[in-house]
Amino acid sequence: WSGLEVLEKGRLWYVQRLEENRALRCVETRYSTGASHKRAAEARSCFPTHIQQVNGSLGSIMSEPNVSSNPCLCDPLADSDLRWRNTVLTQKVSEKNRRISVLELEKEALLDELQDLKFS
Repeated sequence: WSGLEVLEKGRLWYVQRLEENRALRCVETRYSTGASHKRAAEARSCFPTHIQQVNGSLGSIMSEPNVSSNPCLCDPLADSDLRWRNTVLTQKVSEKNRRISVLELEKEALLDELQDLKFS
């Protein structure tokens, strides 16, 4: 996985947890009893701490030099670009090899002709 894919998956997970928490709070406030209201208040007081921890982790991942300066070769666009460049280079090498073969044949023909002229 590339670093950006991991970050995107982390962001989606984070958003889902936020939505689940909001839905849970709505349900608890509708049907709250004293004990469940107290538990919900405790959970809400810990929630900002968890948000800060997740934000700090994501921020440290984003600030790592590997994430921003080295593009991942797993990226489909980078992979396709490299494959295209490889195809173009392979074609160029094939053309050069054909040209070398033609020149070698011409050289042999000229050497044979020279040999014939020497012995005539």
